[in-house]
Amino acid sequence: MLNVILAHQNEIKKVIDLNILVTNDDGIYSPGIFALAKSLSEIGNVTVVAPMQEQSAVGHAITMQNPLRVTEAWKNGDFFGYAVSGTPADCVKIGIRNIMNTAPDLVVSGINHGSNTAINIIYSGTVSAAREAAIMDVPSMAVSITNHAAKNFEFAARVSKLLATEIAGKDIPLGTLLNVNVPDVPEEKIAGIILTKQGKSKWDDVYEQRIDPYGKNYYWLTGNLVESDTELDIDQVAIKKNYVSVSPIHFDLTDYDTFNKMKNWNIERLLNGKTN
Repeated sequence: MLNVILAHQNEIKKVIDLNILVTNDDGIYSPGIFALAKSLSEIGNVTVVAPMQEQSAVGHAITMQNPLRVTEAWKNGDFFGYAVSGTPADCVKIGIRNIMNTAPDLVVSGINHGSNTAINIIYSGTVSAAREAAIMDVPSMAVSITNHAAKNFEFAARVSKLLATEIAGKDIPLGTLLNVNVPDVPEEKIAGIILTKQGKSKWDDVYEQRIDPYGKNYYWLTGNLVESDTELDIDQVAIKKNYVSVSPIHFDLTDYDTFNKMKNWNIERLLNGKTN
């Protein structure tokens, strides 16, 4: 029930006074980031630094060959934040290093339009922004809602606020971030909130060939998510059952089980025993 998920709603105090950097990959004028910034402003000082234009699925790209432009962004006549001509990871870097006067206590990326579970985590600009913060030793989380035409941003924003207060009071290891996915359903249909692991479901991608008005071929990426997970504690499964999914992830890509197995391979012999 919703009252269970939001059990500590009345305990949130404005005196928390966190310095929060908010970003996204849908662009600074997306509805999701407005809802997120508004909710988080109830518990801290929010600075918004986000891409000028949509940067979905850019992964952890950073800009190296072009200059970054930063301009002020306004909403309804009020200053909202800073628009950056770069990627979500760029926004976190320049936000922390150049725009904010005080280092943030927390970076929150979102609210993304569409879920970021399973293999999508690798492609996601939303998750990559939070990962960049983790690389910079700043606690962070990525928040997504499970519909590209989402309607329930207010609930997702409140969940983000609750989790932000939890992060502020917990010792999360350096390099770890929270990946949060919120079902886009009315509050009364939310089943609960659950700790999850990244799933293994992946996309069966197809480049559909089409013809432009000039008779030339072009290709458009389509495909379907092939779901291979079944357990409730997997992110993709949880959101399909209307649970809010919270997955702790990190940027250490080492496969430690295989690393330990490969010790028996004695690969050093391949170069006649030479090692660096």
